Amino acid sequence: MQPGHLPVEFLDAHRIDFVEHPPPALSARERGEVDRLWAETKARNPTTFDGPLVASLGIDLPGHGPSVVRWARMTYRHRALRRLRPAEEVPGSVFVTVLLPTEAGLAVGRGSPTTAAPGRWSLPGGSAEPPAAGRPLEMASLRRHAARELAEELGVAASDEELRLWGLTRGTRFGSLGFHFLAPPVPSALVRRRHAELAVSERENGVEPELDEIAFVPSAERAARLGPGADYLHQVLGRCFST
Repeated sequence: MQPGHLPVEFLDAHRIDFVEHPPPALSARERGEVDRLWAETKARNPTTFDGPLVASLGIDLPGHGPSVVRWARMTYRHRALRRLRPAEEVPGSVFVTVLLPTEAGLAVGRGSPTTAAPGRWSLPGGSAEPPAAGRPLEMASLRRHAARELAEELGVAASDEELRLWGLTRGTRFGSLGFHFLAPPVPSALVRRRHAELAVSERENGVEPELDEIAFVPSAERAARLGPGADYLHQVLGRCFST
């Protein structure tokens, strides 16, 4: 596969500023289609929630000074724009992941049937949520969100101060930005136990866990044999294991 055809590219993540912009304007037709497609999504999966998310409007990479992420407050239903506009005119998502090392490899999980990506393997993580109105988006808030996702998906507790930004990726189709954080290593037995306890607790409360299976992968090649994965997964794991 040629480099230009890879799903994501790695960007300089050393100095980043975040600048909020208004969300892109939608035509009356687009608003109607977004609502119609969202209604279809809800009919297929009633647990789907039109929650707030951080949309990427692009990232500016100057030769000197920090990179600038332009972002806007949107909700999940607006991902339907991917079916209505050319890819270059669709806001990307901003998401976080956690690379959790163990002696058996990095922890990955498979999305349960109630998630937006059922059956797809990924690192623990999720779409970034916007800060409270009037508050800026900062790297610290992304770290806090990554720590929360780790606890919610694997049951593993890590303070946000323990997470280090390991890499930044940009999707080559929609320009989605992935902030990938590295956590301190933990025993694989602990991860399995915490995830099992979390799954039991959530099912007792009538909720399906976000990850219905977990695995530990010592290489990107091993992860590829698990089954379908997130767009970024193979490249992120490949770079992680090579370094």
